[in-house]
Amino acid sequence: MRVIPVRAGYLANLPMLLSMVLAAWWVWYTGNTAESTALFLGIIAGGLVDLDDGFTGRLRNLFFTLVHFSLAATAVQWTFGHPLAFSLLMVWAAFSTTMMGAIDARYRTIAFGTLLVMLYTVLTYSPHLPWYTNPLMLVCGTCLFSICTLVLHLLFPNRPVQDNLAGAFAKLADYMLVKAQFFDPDEADLLSERELALAMKNTAVIDGFNRCRAALFYRLRRQHRQRGISTLLQYYLTAQNIHERISSRHVDYAALAHRLAHSDLIYRIQRLIVLQAQACQQMSECLHEDKPYVFNMVLQRAGEGVQQAVARYCAECDTDEDTPGLQQLIANILTINEQLLWLEQVKAAGVKQEAGDMQIAGQDVDRIRDILPALKTHFTLQSNVMRHAIRLAILTAVICMVVESGQLKMGYWILLTGVIVCQPNYSATTTRLKQRIMGTLLGVLVGSVLPYFVPTLAGRLVIVVVSTVLFFAFRLRRYSFSTFFITVQVLVGFAIIGMDTQSAMLSRFVDTILGSVLAWCAVSCLWPDWRYLTLGRIARRALCADAAYLRQVAQQFQNGHCDDLVYRAARRNAHELAAMLSNTVADMSLEPRRYGQHLVEGKALLQLNYVLLSCISALGAIRVQVDRVQPLLTPERVQHWCTIASRLAEMMTQNVDYSAFQAEWEAVGELLKVHKPQPDDDVVGKVLWRQLQRIHVQLPLYRQALLTGT
Repeated sequence: MRVIPVRAGYLANLPMLLSMVLAAWWVWYTGNTAESTALFLGIIAGGLVDLDDGFTGRLRNLFFTLVHFSLAATAVQWTFGHPLAFSLLMVWAAFSTTMMGAIDARYRTIAFGTLLVMLYTVLTYSPHLPWYTNPLMLVCGTCLFSICTLVLHLLFPNRPVQDNLAGAFAKLADYMLVKAQFFDPDEADLLSERELALAMKNTAVIDGFNRCRAALFYRLRRQHRQRGISTLLQYYLTAQNIHERISSRHVDYAALAHRLAHSDLIYRIQRLIVLQAQACQQMSECLHEDKPYVFNMVLQRAGEGVQQAVARYCAECDTDEDTPGLQQLIANILTINEQLLWLEQVKAAGVKQEAGDMQIAGQDVDRIRDILPALKTHFTLQSNVMRHAIRLAILTAVICMVVESGQLKMGYWILLTGVIVCQPNYSATTTRLKQRIMGTLLGVLVGSVLPYFVPTLAGRLVIVVVSTVLFFAFRLRRYSFSTFFITVQVLVGFAIIGMDTQSAMLSRFVDTILGSVLAWCAVSCLWPDWRYLTLGRIARRALCADAAYLRQVAQQFQNGHCDDLVYRAARRNAHELAAMLSNTVADMSLEPRRYGQHLVEGKALLQLNYVLLSCISALGAIRVQVDRVQPLLTPERVQHWCTIASRLAEMMTQNVDYSAFQAEWEAVGELLKVHKPQPDDDVVGKVLWRQLQRIHVQLPLYRQALLTGT
């Protein structure tokens, strides 16, 4: 697993740099400037469709990419100049490529890249060149970039996994730092705001975990695994376990903060969580730099201090009914110390897991019988994918009519801008629109004058290489910067092939404005998302995912603790739906005047869902202890808890009227009263009851919020 200790961004951009340098050298050496634009755009297209995978998977992706690019570019080359045929082709491409994106990430990436290649073919069209020249150069550029990525993959096959793990641990550290703020007695009255911030941080953690899972899946599905991949898998599973424990809710944080306001215990808890967050950040840095992680003994001493402090507190407040929850909270946090210690020992200890525990759930769709059902579910206007596909097709048709009727020489810059700017939701479109216009304006100003200061071919090729690499580096982080650099690249590229940059400058900027305006009109008038953005639908899906997670926890109470694939998939799905709800609320927050009261309802649903998920995570975190305390926690009592948990999960998924819901809720409440633990019962039993009771209390509030948000 030894890798060069270099920043991940440098390695990620290295294939683009190498391929652009090789292409620029070829143009300079041969003097074939007429074909240079298509060659450079082919490299960019290859970079935009690059997907992390194993070596054979990359070869397969490259094969399908080249087939799609070749057919698409050839079809454009043959139909361009025939307005009706070309317009129908582009409208069909806009619709079909968007719908194909509903299958999975690989289809979505290659489909969008194919649409871009069609637009690149239009922009580089020249009647003076043979019809096969531009398609050939686009494909050659894609091949050149792909060969560079294959070489880099052979040198560093597991580097993407390691970098994604480093990012996940960094996000987990950020999450833990926010969670530590819940143990500040001076901020006890502001915890509702903290919960929203924590939910947003949780979304970032889940996104990081998903990237790790995808990278691991592509490597674990091979028969012969690269050395060290099992160790990386253990790091990933450990990070998930830490997340489940730190996201658990064992106590009422506001009540705890008030109760411990004058005790050092709450500050000790806060300090321990901060130290654990720093350890996760240290693990992230070790993964980036390929250094061994060393467990900080300060964590052990801090944990011992917390244990002593809680023992003294419990001796003084033994009759407090919230004491078991506090004890379980401490036990949960101390278990994170054990997980962090395991990160240091995992290499030396070796990886000895059952086959089921070593599996990673993938989301690839490879068989036609799976592709068709995946597409069928989206052929309805209730699907965001379907609405966006129709919206993009109509936008494409309108722009083609504008360009052809106005006989605009370089008018298809309008279509390129419209396709890129138009996003599935209004907020994302307006954000990208502003960044696109700003980046284009600055790029036009700089790119139009650079050729005068750099008249030589070699100098202009250097500018093209640098601007292309910077575009690639900033495309996911700073869209306005990436637009600036690609505009500079385009204008300098036009100067290389002998075009007048002054006329291209004005056309580029005007077309960007017009394309952005048309994209904004499309997303505002064609099925605007604020009419289809139903919080109730997303929140119900999140509630159903929470129910599935709770069922898995209940089954493990009965059958014993096991971090198998089914359990981890249920946990992941619950967190992903919570992240989807969080993203929806975040999108709404960008337009508070437009969404109005729905934003308040969204925040309420997000907070309620996160509290509910935290309670279920707390139950999941004590699965091991249920095994350990038997026979104190008898099978009969475990069966009672499982029955209550199953009935609560059933209530989450049922869509019944208020009277039926109220009757079932009251019946479960009676069960909770009957099986309420006695003062001399074990701590685990008391914690189980309290968590189930909290879930029971949350359900009517969630139901009411659903009715309001629908």
